[in-house]
Amino acid sequence: MKTIGVLTSGGDAPGMNAALRAVVRTGIYNDVRMMGIKCGYDGLINGDIDDMTLSSVADIIHRGGTVLKTARSDEFVTKDGFNRALNIIDVFNLDGLVVLGGDGTFKGAKSLADAGIPVIGIPCTIDNDLAYTDYTIGFFTAVETVVEAIGKIRDTSSSHGRANVIEVMGRNCGDIALYSGLAGGAESIIVPEIEYDIDQICEKVIRGRNRNKLHHIIIVAEGVGNPYSIAQEVEEKTNIETKVTVLGYLQRGGTPNTLDRIMGSEMGKSAVELLLEGKSARLVGVKCNDIFDIDIDEALKMRRTFDKGMYNTANILSL
Repeated sequence: MKTIGVLTSGGDAPGMNAALRAVVRTGIYNDVRMMGIKCGYDGLINGDIDDMTLSSVADIIHRGGTVLKTARSDEFVTKDGFNRALNIIDVFNLDGLVVLGGDGTFKGAKSLADAGIPVIGIPCTIDNDLAYTDYTIGFFTAVETVVEAIGKIRDTSSSHGRANVIEVMGRNCGDIALYSGLAGGAESIIVPEIEYDIDQICEKVIRGRNRNKLHHIIIVAEGVGNPYSIAQEVEEKTNIETKVTVLGYLQRGGTPNTLDRIMGSEMGKSAVELLLEGKSARLVGVKCNDIFDIDIDEALKMRRTFDKGMYNTANILSL
């Protein structure tokens, strides 16, 4: 394997740059020519590819986002777009690819692997919605961002005696809501995986008010529905002013924390080593703090299991 390409695709995640740095430097350490593909699969289709050196990834381990840029490519899933991507791989003599992203990125990687291109994937998504790995790169930094926001919102909510509904990201996965809600001391956590009862939430808010509680934090995962409707119901049923904060893309940015930098570094190194060992169609991940790899078909078929034990802990501690 003389030349390896690397791309970042889908939503950006803190720690992507740490993984990218590890991929490039591990390849160079093993005398492999490393090439960066800009803007994900769109860049692969259009041949937007440049050599990457040690300097290309200098001073990026602490930076959020991705220096290679990212995009979601509708064209790549078409027959014409996919064939153009294969042609570019041949033109640039890419012997293998490392792709950083989430489930959509990995479906693209599977298509390339099925076409005979050696590919290894690294899980980079704040949603933590990939079943095969305990955690994805970017998740814990996003959780810390939300916890920090909860603290600031609690200050102003306490000053006014308000309730506040905070919508967090995660698509149909409630892990950001669960982890940040527990760590941030939220009174209620609403996730897509578990049906909620608005009356129980309002009862908890009223009980808190009756014991002179000055704030009421309700964390809502974006996959649940409209946070403004939830806030309106809470206000109508409790007679407590209820505001809404949608954190949005704030959760994707910022300096990656130590854990995401370490996971990115370890997974990036492992991905290149797997290619050099002649392996393909594999995804790297973490289980019980150990880096491992798994067949991409098997990984994509696995279904997530929501941590109901942690959810129950959060409910008990927020009485």
